[in-house]
Amino acid sequence: MEDVSDPPFRYVCKLNGADVMYTEFISSEGLIRDAAKSVMKLDIFEYERPIGIQLFGSEIESMIEAAEIAEQAQPDLIDINYGCPVKAVACKGAGAALLQDIPKMVEMTEAIVKAVKLPVTVKTRLGWDDNTKNIVEVAERLQDIGIQALTVHGRTRKQMYKGPADWTLIGELKNNPRIHIPIFGNGDVDSPERALEMRDRYGVDGVMIGRASIGYPWIFNEIKHFLQTGNKLSLPSIEQRVEVCRTHFSKSLEWKGPRVGIYEMRRHYSNYFKGLDHFKDYRTRLVTLENIEEIHSVLDEVLDRYSEFQAV
Repeated sequence: MEDVSDPPFRYVCKLNGADVMYTEFISSEGLIRDAAKSVMKLDIFEYERPIGIQLFGSEIESMIEAAEIAEQAQPDLIDINYGCPVKAVACKGAGAALLQDIPKMVEMTEAIVKAVKLPVTVKTRLGWDDNTKNIVEVAERLQDIGIQALTVHGRTRKQMYKGPADWTLIGELKNNPRIHIPIFGNGDVDSPERALEMRDRYGVDGVMIGRASIGYPWIFNEIKHFLQTGNKLSLPSIEQRVEVCRTHFSKSLEWKGPRVGIYEMRRHYSNYFKGLDHFKDYRTRLVTLENIEEIHSVLDEVLDRYSEFQAV
């Protein structure tokens, strides 16, 4: 969720039912060197709570220092990313790369747990590849040195984001008598029915939702309502899509300023209006305009065009 789960995105997710959220992952090296982009990611707001700051890195001392800096931003917890599979991260010994060096992962995690007063959680994967699915060992050892919860993505690093997520080991982990910390599952949770299946079939304490929320923050309330009542909420109307898109845009301008706010919002328009026929022209205008009023004018056109379409 790099360059996606920033404060404007988190704002619309919180409005639509997200319970616990995390910042974009922050480079420990960037943070201790006071890199502007890394420091900016520490921005959190009261309406987001409970929220965790997520860190990644390959050097233990740097991770300790970064965790201490992150703690000063007063999040509710510190999360360590041992799951990111992308080459730029893993090939530098961070993220999922630590799945190849469990002793170092344990040493790093224990050092961070001891260095901060906040709860520490971890997100990781089943293993590096199909031959090294060592999540049970990882979970037991990290629990023993003091993490408070574990989120497991149901793929290996080698899989990246390809193929279906395998929740079998997540279920085995949750039912392991040695494990008493909360276990959260992640991967392919893109509907209320899928979330219910993961809860009932595998017994997880909760589900983490990432990519399925991009352009569709309604998924959080949809899942919660379905789990509580067994009934599905209506799909968001075009009015709701435009309203949430405008809110996201407004928060983007507020947090990043007009120039960057306009530019970085461009990656979201297609997601908010996915599935609308003949949307290409509107998208082209939205991703090229540089005037706030003109962008809102196009959103007005989208509302008018597709409100009429829905009414037909």
